[in-house]
Amino acid sequence: MTAAPLETAISTLKELTTDVVEDFGPAHLLARVKRYRRAVASRRLNWPSLRIGELIASVPIIQGGMGVGISLSRLASAVANAGGIGVIAANGIGLLEPDYYKDGRAANLRAFRREIRAAREQTDGIIGVNIMVAVNDFHELLDVAIEEGVDLVFMGAGLPIKNLPVEAMRAAGVKAVPIVSSVRATEMIFRMWQKIYHDVPDAVVFEGPLAGGHLGFTAEQIDDSDYQLETIVPDIVRSVEPFETEFGRSIPVIAGGGVYDGGDINRVLELGAQGVQMGTRFVATEECDADDVFKDAYVQCAPEDIGLIHSPVGMPGRAIRNDFIVDAEEGRRPAFRCAWQCLSSCKANDAKYCISIALNNARKGNLRGGFVFAGANAHRVTEVVPVSDLIGELSVEYRVARRTALAERLEPIVGRARELRERCADLAARVQELGVAYENALNERIDNAWSAGETGIARVREQYEETLSKLRNTQFLLTERLADSWELERRPDLQL
Repeated sequence: MTAAPLETAISTLKELTTDVVEDFGPAHLLARVKRYRRAVASRRLNWPSLRIGELIASVPIIQGGMGVGISLSRLASAVANAGGIGVIAANGIGLLEPDYYKDGRAANLRAFRREIRAAREQTDGIIGVNIMVAVNDFHELLDVAIEEGVDLVFMGAGLPIKNLPVEAMRAAGVKAVPIVSSVRATEMIFRMWQKIYHDVPDAVVFEGPLAGGHLGFTAEQIDDSDYQLETIVPDIVRSVEPFETEFGRSIPVIAGGGVYDGGDINRVLELGAQGVQMGTRFVATEECDADDVFKDAYVQCAPEDIGLIHSPVGMPGRAIRNDFIVDAEEGRRPAFRCAWQCLSSCKANDAKYCISIALNNARKGNLRGGFVFAGANAHRVTEVVPVSDLIGELSVEYRVARRTALAERLEPIVGRARELRERCADLAARVQELGVAYENALNERIDNAWSAGETGIARVREQYEETLSKLRNTQFLLTERLADSWELERRPDLQL
């Protein structure tokens, strides 16, 4: 749908409102029209801001944390500078260091601290980090994040419940945001935080089954409608409401997984989420920290190239399938050396490869020695662009989607208002006719020296009063319908 239906609906709304105000001037409707006229000259699209505590992102987009060096300081700071929330992924970050095979734990902590500081030097915007709960150095990485004063910590691949330094996080102003794949996990995390820490997380991210990378779903659930954003997001929004009431603060829900364009953003926000998480689109940006070969894999892939893998970590994952994956699945991978047991449950020996090493090879452009994680919509990527251009493109698409949504909502309301206006005109004419008839009946009664039948006069008066009552009720319905239309049109996130 183009902008024309919206312009037509608003033009009709203005015309109807002007007619109604001139005819019988309801004060509350007139006040709305005056407010509209004062604001219309400066109308522009405003992204609905994403507020997490005192943090306010003018663009409601969180760049997904993509591990093993895909989202580092350069990408995160670019997203933050564009008004969104940039995220540095901690997983496998030590592979950037030359001594990773000597001491992987120490290399992770060193590289993580360095990237956080580098991001802070490049932006005054909002910087978060993503730390997998399942990794063996989770708590040490979390301590580094707190010490460096990041704005948010996103915690996925496990339930962030036990032995968390919540008081230290609060003292440092670090927001806690778990990443979940179900309502049940959300409720469990919030109830346990409430019980253990007398506190709750500051926001929650639902990552749906169309995301890239490791997925918190079984292979059967990935295509099941019961596990998609449309089903789960509204339930998660409802599940955190009691905690919002008890703790007296807003707990925004952010949703991701398959969110590709501005229309998707609009759709997710319509579900009740207050922001979106996007990973795939930010890989195909100039500022993404991966090699150009890695990015080009997105540009070149077709829908049939994207599929699921059985990861050594025991979870299904979505990737661009290549010879490396096929060889691993068929047992043709050569022996490898694991740097350190970063994940207790890892089955690297059974899989014949270390996923962190494979992903790091791909990050460096070596797709013969690794593969590329990607979301379900990665095949739609056609070019690599600057982050600022991507945000601008998403903004335009979002604006079009919001205008379309407004037109679809406004058109039937305005149509009903037009019907009520016509009904008012008919009733007003009928009232006038009955008024004349009533006056004539009275005059006839006087002329005939009260000999005229009382029944005829009573019937005319009854019809007059009944029609007048219908007219007033219809006028009330009409003004309320018009007032509702202006209220819908003036919502900040639906502005022209």
